[in-house]
Amino acid sequence: MIPAEEQAQRRAALRALLARPLLVAETDGEALMLVRRHLTALREWLSRETGWRLVADAGTARLFKTSPEPSDATHPARGHGKEPFGRRRYVTLCLALSALSRADAQTTLGSLADDVLTAAAEPELAATGFALTLDSRADRSDLVAVVRLLLGWGVLSRVAGDEDAYLAAGTDVLYDVRRPVLGVLLAGLRGPSTVHAATFAGRLAELTAEPVAESDELRNQALRRRLTRRLLDDPVVYYDDLDADERAYLLSQRHAITRRIAEATGLVAELRAEGIAMTDPQDELTDVRMPEQHTDGHVTLLVAEYVAGLHRAGRDRAGDEELRAFVRRAAAEHAGYWRKGATEPGAEAELLAIALEKLTALRLVAVEPPNVRSLPAIARFALGEPVIHETRKAAADAASTLF
Repeated sequence: MIPAEEQAQRRAALRALLARPLLVAETDGEALMLVRRHLTALREWLSRETGWRLVADAGTARLFKTSPEPSDATHPARGHGKEPFGRRRYVTLCLALSALSRADAQTTLGSLADDVLTAAAEPELAATGFALTLDSRADRSDLVAVVRLLLGWGVLSRVAGDEDAYLAAGTDVLYDVRRPVLGVLLAGLRGPSTVHAATFAGRLAELTAEPVAESDELRNQALRRRLTRRLLDDPVVYYDDLDADERAYLLSQRHAITRRIAEATGLVAELRAEGIAMTDPQDELTDVRMPEQHTDGHVTLLVAEYVAGLHRAGRDRAGDEELRAFVRRAAAEHAGYWRKGATEPGAEAELLAIALEKLTALRLVAVEPPNVRSLPAIARFALGEPVIHETRKAAADAASTLF
């Protein structure tokens, strides 16, 4: 029997790794200390249950997670304003990492920009249609977004200067390059230089391919690991999304698998006829939250409730124009509380897109143009009557009328 305090520490360490698979001492010191203290037990559990590899030293801890579904694009890297990275920024990120692997212990933003431009001019890359000049503010903003992502990961450490000054006036910025962090970024199961497929899908398949199990015991182990990864990573695992072997194994072993996850992480299993969700009572192990405050969060909740109502009424699809019209009506109704511009013509398209992005990431809907298909977990959403909280000014104004 593991003592309660030790079990709590192991759980906290594993939760920290699940939330941030790359921990660095400067920003995650306490979590890194816990991981190193319980490194052997964490490695054993992760290897047995997920097949994920864990390495740690005095400065970093890296959980080499592999995505359950490599084509899933619902959890992108995001910029300073929470905007998702697109293809251009991802390519720029790869070019920057390549440049940093050859850089000195210190580098500047200007030097990094020159190296990225040189790499972007390679004929093989130019043949794909990618072009980068950094002549425009938009191009420089893409590079700055990449640099800020690397700062957040701990690959770079700012010594002097500021990225905003670089954008505004071209002022340079000095960084330390942290090679121990840079060296553990790649999480593929094999080195990129060993991949030879011609197409993107083929290269991605080679990067993530796992050994083929040759015995019943190894096949069951592979199934358990794949399913545990999905339960840890995905908001909901629907039985209909699994192949026949995975579905049969999960149906027969769901209590054992979810119990082990719950004991190790503190997540709580919700078992339903359509699938399983591992929920977090502490609301920490997610990058997409619902509900949220402010305009985007309110729109998302309203759209979820609308689609849930259709689902309960037997309609599993809503048209894009139908949802836009609903958002327009909602914007007019809540104009006093939503951000400026929410009622302008065309604003409903952006608001709906933001809502559907969140609902798709949470596995509550599937976007199948020109329709949005509701998924079973959407049925849990329904709105109660709103509660309006007075601001201090409103309360003061009300009080002044009494005297």
